[in-house]
Amino acid sequence: QVQVVESGGGLVQPGGSLRLSCAASGSIFSSYPMGWYRQVPGKQRELVAGITGGGRTNYGDSVKGRFTISRDNDKNMVYLQMNSLKPEDTAIYYCNRMPPYGSFDWGQGTQVTVSS
Repeated sequence: QVQVVESGGGLVQPGGSLRLSCAASGSIFSSYPMGWYRQVPGKQRELVAGITGGGRTNYGDSVKGRFTISRDNDKNMVYLQMNSLKPEDTAIYYCNRMPPYGSFDWGQGTQVTVSS
Protein backbone atom coordinates (compact mmCIF):
# COMPACT_ATOMS: atom_id res chain seq x y z
CA GLN A 1 0.00 0.00 0.00
CA VAL A 2 1.29 3.41 -0.96
CA GLN A 3 1.78 5.92 1.84
CA VAL A 4 1.94 9.67 1.31
CA VAL A 5 3.56 12.32 3.49
CA GLU A 6 2.88 16.00 2.90
CA SER A 7 5.16 18.86 3.95
CA GLY A 8 5.97 22.49 3.27
CA GLY A 9 3.02 24.28 4.79
CA GLY A 10 3.25 27.27 7.07
CA LEU A 11 2.12 30.81 7.79
CA VAL A 12 2.43 33.28 4.94
CA GLN A 13 1.16 36.77 4.28
CA PRO A 14 -1.37 37.45 1.52
CA GLY A 15 0.40 37.62 -1.80
CA GLY A 16 3.13 35.30 -0.64
CA SER A 17 4.21 31.89 -1.90
CA LEU A 18 4.70 28.38 -0.59
CA ARG A 19 5.82 25.13 -2.14
CA LEU A 20 4.23 21.95 -0.86
CA SER A 21 5.82 18.55 -1.26
CA CYS A 22 4.31 15.07 -1.21
CA ALA A 23 6.49 12.02 -0.80
CA ALA A 24 4.92 8.73 -1.85
CA SER A 25 6.19 5.22 -1.28
CA GLY A 26 5.64 2.42 -3.75
CA SER A 27 7.18 1.43 -7.03
CA ILE A 28 4.02 1.95 -9.10
CA PHE A 29 3.52 5.57 -8.09
CA SER A 30 4.26 6.87 -11.59
CA SER A 31 1.28 4.97 -13.03
CA TYR A 32 -1.32 6.97 -11.15
CA PRO A 33 -2.84 10.41 -11.49
CA MET A 34 -2.16 12.40 -8.33
CA GLY A 35 -3.88 15.40 -6.89
CA TRP A 36 -3.60 18.04 -4.23
CA TYR A 37 -6.71 18.46 -2.10
CA ARG A 38 -7.53 20.89 0.65
CA GLN A 39 -9.99 20.96 3.50
CA VAL A 40 -11.19 23.55 5.98
CA PRO A 41 -13.15 22.65 9.13
CA GLY A 42 -16.80 22.02 8.43
CA LYS A 43 -16.35 21.70 4.68
CA GLN A 44 -15.74 18.84 2.31
CA ARG A 45 -12.30 18.13 1.02
CA GLU A 46 -11.87 19.67 -2.44
CA LEU A 47 -9.52 18.86 -5.28
CA VAL A 48 -7.47 21.91 -6.25
CA ALA A 49 -4.98 20.48 -8.75
CA GLY A 50 -4.30 17.20 -10.50
CA ILE A 51 -1.58 15.68 -12.64
CA THR A 52 -1.56 12.49 -14.71
CA GLY A 53 1.33 10.06 -14.78
CA GLY A 54 2.41 11.67 -18.03
CA GLY A 55 2.31 15.19 -16.65
CA ARG A 56 -1.01 16.55 -17.91
CA THR A 57 -2.41 19.01 -15.37
CA ASN A 58 -5.75 20.48 -14.38
CA TYR A 59 -6.77 23.05 -11.77
CA GLY A 60 -9.77 24.22 -9.86
CA ASP A 61 -11.10 27.59 -10.90
CA SER A 62 -10.18 29.17 -7.57
CA VAL A 63 -6.46 28.43 -8.00
CA LYS A 64 -6.03 28.55 -11.77
CA GLY A 65 -3.16 30.84 -12.72
CA ARG A 66 -1.77 30.90 -9.17
CA PHE A 67 -0.95 27.28 -8.34
CA THR A 68 1.25 24.87 -10.30
CA ILE A 69 1.33 21.12 -9.76
CA SER A 70 4.29 19.03 -10.83
CA ARG A 71 5.74 15.59 -10.19
CA ASP A 72 9.05 13.78 -10.25
CA ASN A 73 8.32 10.11 -10.88
CA ASP A 74 11.94 9.11 -10.34
CA LYS A 75 11.77 10.47 -6.80
CA ASN A 76 8.11 9.55 -6.16
CA MET A 77 7.33 13.19 -5.41
CA VAL A 78 4.47 15.54 -6.18
CA TYR A 79 4.74 19.29 -5.66
CA LEU A 80 2.36 22.23 -5.45
CA GLN A 81 3.80 25.68 -6.04
CA MET A 82 1.37 28.24 -4.63
CA ASN A 83 1.77 31.89 -5.56
CA SER A 84 -0.32 34.99 -4.89
CA LEU A 85 -1.82 33.31 -1.87
CA LYS A 86 -5.10 34.58 -0.47
CA PRO A 87 -6.66 34.20 2.98
CA GLU A 88 -9.26 31.88 1.45
CA ASP A 89 -6.45 29.46 0.55
CA THR A 90 -6.07 28.71 4.25
CA ALA A 91 -6.66 24.98 4.73
CA ILE A 92 -5.01 21.66 5.39
CA TYR A 93 -3.53 20.39 2.13
CA TYR A 94 -3.33 16.72 1.25
CA CYS A 95 -2.07 14.76 -1.70
CA ASN A 96 -3.57 11.52 -2.90
CA ARG A 97 -4.38 9.41 -5.90
CA MET A 98 -7.16 10.74 -8.08
CA PRO A 99 -10.26 9.11 -9.52
CA PRO A 100 -11.08 6.81 -11.17
CA TYR A 101 -8.69 5.04 -8.81
CA GLY A 102 -9.45 4.72 -5.13
CA SER A 103 -7.56 6.88 -2.73
CA PHE A 104 -4.60 5.73 -0.70
CA ASP A 105 -4.77 6.08 3.06
CA TRP A 106 -4.87 9.82 3.74
CA GLY A 107 -1.78 11.38 5.25
CA GLN A 108 -1.66 13.98 8.01
CA GLY A 109 -1.68 16.82 5.53
CA THR A 110 0.16 20.10 5.87
CA GLN A 111 -1.42 23.28 7.25
CA VAL A 112 -1.33 26.40 5.12
CA THR A 113 -2.36 29.65 6.80
CA VAL A 114 -2.55 32.89 4.83
CA SER A 115 -2.86 35.85 7.14
CA SER A 116 -1.36 39.25 7.78
